[in-house]
Amino acid sequence: MLPHTAVDVGTFLLVLDLMGTFVFALSGASAGLRHRLDLFGVLALSFAAALAGGIMRDLLIGAVPPVGIRDWRYIAAALTAGLVFFVWDSAIVQLRTTILLLDAAGLGLFAVTGTLKALTYQLGPGTAVLLGVLTGVGGGVLRDVLVSEVPTILLRTELYAVAALCGALVVVLAREVGLPPHVGAIGGVLVCFAMRAIAIRRGWRLPVVGEWRRTANGAIEVDESPRE
Repeated sequence: MLPHTAVDVGTFLLVLDLMGTFVFALSGASAGLRHRLDLFGVLALSFAAALAGGIMRDLLIGAVPPVGIRDWRYIAAALTAGLVFFVWDSAIVQLRTTILLLDAAGLGLFAVTGTLKALTYQLGPGTAVLLGVLTGVGGGVLRDVLVSEVPTILLRTELYAVAALCGALVVVLAREVGLPPHVGAIGGVLVCFAMRAIAIRRGWRLPVVGEWRRTANGAIEVDESPRE
């Protein structure tokens, strides 16, 4: 049954959050193994990737201590994902496309739950959207910084943060028109996931510096020069 009471909505958000935590932790573990870290390093990256975004969100809205370190279930989900990846890395690495799709699902889940939590703290729609995006991308930024890489959302031009932004916007718009929270949540996850999945499959991306240039007559054309 879809949630209708405050308790049901809270349980619904918890399930979404834990699912997102597990999926994002896999991306952290993948980065750890790629950099040949030991078990502790892999688990540390799993924790950072899965929970840093939510912890930053909670600190900003005053939900302290952050649920990511207050509730043992979040820590257990992150560390379990890290252990699973560490033990069965050879099998999981072969599922690269599947991992990317799971990451897209995790992005949608975190963007939605971050936005909903901000709204429950009576924050404005714009602030809620920004915190939803932060929840979705914050863990990945810290993960990349810890392994001395340029954060993915700054280096790559795929539709990542934009997908999270659109998912968060769906949640806010659904609330503004009076739809139940679970309707906006499901819609936000689906929109974010669909954008990321299609971008992965079709190579959709944002324009980069130097890709577009103005011609003498003021028209805009695509720079067809080879890319590295």
